[in-house]
Amino acid sequence: MAVSVVHVVRHGQVHNPESVLYGRLPGYGLSELGKQMAERLGEHFAEANLSWLVCSPLQRAQETMAPIAARHPDLEVQLDERVIEAANHFEGRSFGRDRVFLQPRTWWAVRNPLRPSWGESYVSIASRMQAAIRDAARHAEGAEAVVVAHELPIWMARRSAENRTLVHDPRRREARLASVTSFSFSDGRLTGVLYTEPAGDLVPVRTSRRYRPGA
Repeated sequence: MAVSVVHVVRHGQVHNPESVLYGRLPGYGLSELGKQMAERLGEHFAEANLSWLVCSPLQRAQETMAPIAARHPDLEVQLDERVIEAANHFEGRSFGRDRVFLQPRTWWAVRNPLRPSWGESYVSIASRMQAAIRDAARHAEGAEAVVVAHELPIWMARRSAENRTLVHDPRRREARLASVTSFSFSDGRLTGVLYTEPAGDLVPVRTSRRYRPGA
């Protein structure tokens, strides 16, 4: 029986003082706290039986992967566009500063929150993440893989794996900064999902239910 585990990691905290929805924009790297989170992840996976490393091409994801890869120098990090952040119409905007939802020209983009109409569909995100995770499981057959990705794609992969509806409240996602969502496979069949927070004590406590990009 071939057993493999794919650990899908969310990147650490990003330096984003203006609360911009940075999406796929270049130049958003980890904050100092985010770098501490990444080091914690490196320690967490130091003794793991890793045989495959995959990373979103975005800077924050690559910086999160770096301490993990440093402890497994025999492995090459594979960049995979399938685990990139979701496309979003509001990329580059700050919800607080720009008062986005008060501007009539943006209303068309929010006409359908079930798809959602403001960006890549939930179905599309789940499909590409499923494919990337299953490929990682095949490459790591009998061992473990680490995939560094982003909050929404990770949450879509998990809800899909658990046969739950993809429509959800963004404030209730269980994919905090530097968290690990592990997908277990046996002979290519998904057998379980486990969620852990190796850097949970480093994640700032939210003081508001308002959705804040990267928080």
